[in-house]
Amino acid sequence: MNIRRVFNRKDRVKPTSSEHAQYLRRTRQVKAMVVLLRVSIFAGVFVLWEVAARLGWMDAFVTSQPSRAFATAMNLARRGELAMHLGYTVGETAAGFVLGTLMGVVAAVFLWWSPFLSRVLEPYVVVLNSIPKVALGPIFIVWLGTNVNAIVAMAIAISVIVTVMMVYAGFREVDPNKIKLLRTFGATKLQVLQKVVIPSSIPVIIAALKVNVGLSLVGTIVGEFLVSRAGLGFLIVYGGQVFNMSLVMSSVILLSGVSVILYYLVSRLEDYVVKWRQ
Repeated sequence: MNIRRVFNRKDRVKPTSSEHAQYLRRTRQVKAMVVLLRVSIFAGVFVLWEVAARLGWMDAFVTSQPSRAFATAMNLARRGELAMHLGYTVGETAAGFVLGTLMGVVAAVFLWWSPFLSRVLEPYVVVLNSIPKVALGPIFIVWLGTNVNAIVAMAIAISVIVTVMMVYAGFREVDPNKIKLLRTFGATKLQVLQKVVIPSSIPVIIAALKVNVGLSLVGTIVGEFLVSRAGLGFLIVYGGQVFNMSLVMSSVILLSGVSVILYYLVSRLEDYVVKWRQ
């Protein structure tokens, strides 16, 4: 019983020295300063933009201004159109992101599984990566029609090749000694893939996800430029055609917000995976 009391008393004592406490304080101060500077820069850009437009330093008809962009977004929300356009863009981006990532990972697995197949297809992967994906838009339109399928196909085309190259490169950089060890104990190739290759390549796969979330959004917007009748890309094109720069700027700001949220979700997934691995 006395031993328990001693351990409980030790648990209640903070094992931090004054130097460590000072280090933690400085760390918190740096984090707070970073957040403050981020918010200040963000707010400063919009304040400067608004002031410059009001004082005539820039032509508000060409550049619009934050107050007009906000009013335009609120007008769309009151008419019930904002949620629809956001839903189209987010849904198409999510579909392209998930499908592009899955297809890229599966293709990378096939390339790792067969070195002969990898040597045969490597130049074709390089060629596909070098082709401007915007040039594939008319092909998708002819093949799939002027609908959501063409937009999702554009998002997949932009993200899948990058996924293949990044994940396959991660597979090839796995420690060969670990693979030899499993082979020595009689592990099959599937077991090597499950136990060593994929777990060791998780950081690379997460990095590919972070890249893909932006590329999928780019592909979605390009597709909406070409064929869509709804979505943020459609609003940008339509606003440019009717010289409504407030609509264009509000759509661009909303698009930036969507990209930040999607990237944040992937970052949260990374934190969860890191904790799970630990």
